[in-house]
Order: sequence, then C-alpha cells, then structure tokens
Amino acid sequence: MVKPRASGPVSPYLMPGFYDRALAAGRHRDIVGGRWEETGEAQMRLLIEAGLQPGHRVLDIGAGSLRLGCLLVPWLEAGNYWATDLSGALMRRGWEEELADKSRLPLHHLVEDGDFAFPGLPDDFDLAICFAVFTHLPPGRTEAALARIGARFPRLKRLLFTVFHAPEGVESLRQRDGVVTHASRPPWHVPPARVAAMARTAGFDARPLDTRLPRGQVLWLAEPASLPPQMP
Repeated sequence: MVKPRASGPVSPYLMPGFYDRALAAGRHRDIVGGRWEETGEAQMRLLIEAGLQPGHRVLDIGAGSLRLGCLLVPWLEAGNYWATDLSGALMRRGWEEELADKSRLPLHHLVEDGDFAFPGLPDDFDLAICFAVFTHLPPGRTEAALARIGARFPRLKRLLFTVFHAPEGVESLRQRDGVVTHASRPPWHVPPARVAAMARTAGFDARPLDTRLPRGQVLWLAEPASLPPQMP
C-alpha cells in the first residue's frame, strides 16, 4: 500500500503497528485484501493483455506481499521486476514465503516508498501497474501520484491502475461486488471524468477498460500523451 496524506479518516493500513501485528500472525496474504490467487491471476492476465513480454521491465506500485510478483517474477527475464510499497517488511515477507526462485529477484528491487518518490529506481520501465492503491487515497493524492509517475518515468509505455467509480456528487455507493465506497473517506471513489482529467494533467491519455475486477474496481489504461501507442 501507499501512504495517503489527508485529514480525516485514513486507510487502516496506517494504523500504528498494523503491519507488525499482521506479519507476526502470519497474515501477509490476508492484509492485501484476500482473494490471493484470484487477484494475482487477474493482474497477470491484465498485463499480458496490455502487451507484456518477458523482456519488459515492470514496476509494481503498491506490491504488498508480492501477490502479483510471485507470478510475474518467474515469467519475466530475471531482474526485470521492481516493486514499491509502504511496508518494506511486507514485501520482504512475500519474497521469503511466496517466491520459488529468489535468485530472480534481488532484494534491492523491493523499495519501501509511501510517497511515490520512487527512490533509487531506474527510469526505463516499459509497464507499471498500480492495483488497488488509489482506492485507498483521496483524489488529490491520486492526482499527485499520477503526476509523479508521469514525471519520474518518461519512457513508460503503459500504466495500468484501478479506481472505484461513482457519479459526480454521490457520497456513498455500493459497488457491484458489495463494497461500499465514499467520496470523503476510504475506500474512495472518483467520478470517471475526474480520473481522465487527473491522468491528462499528468501527461497521460487514459481510458477505462471493460474488464470485471474483484470488488468492482475499474481498470484504467494510461499511455503517454506525447507518444503513439508502443505495443498492440
């Protein structure tokens, strides 16, 4: 997860001791939202549909305990996967418990980062995925995150990210899988037009895809506005 900065209600992931207690209880899979196999396989499928190739370099933003990483690392050429998360300990637990061949993922590729600063990361990623991260952030923080991604990775070809949608002016909405989302507290929802505007401000052309995702999240595909599509 990634750290929101907002007054009022915040994500439970920011509660003091949350990660320590969960990891001590062996709950590294549970605290990334459950549905481990279903969601990891969905993320992998989405990347392949977006044109992923084994030689591509991929950044997993908000990687948690490597629910996607444990599938993606053996699929990519060795060393081509990088990940960030608010909790470095959570990523390391995923590396220890879920990764079959640890030699394919150097530990320094797992970067603790709660501010979308991306310290020490290269800038030549082909694809990035930010799955179930912006749902924990207020829209202003999501807009800032998209801007940082666009500025930090000028050679990025495609970015996949998820949000919850709601019509303009709706405070609370029950999504199709039963999750109730909100305009002023987590889990957050955003009107589609605002998502498109935020992406455009960050230098991306973005559009929602008609892909059913766990808990009713909506997948967006963003590409640099200044470049033609790079992959089929």
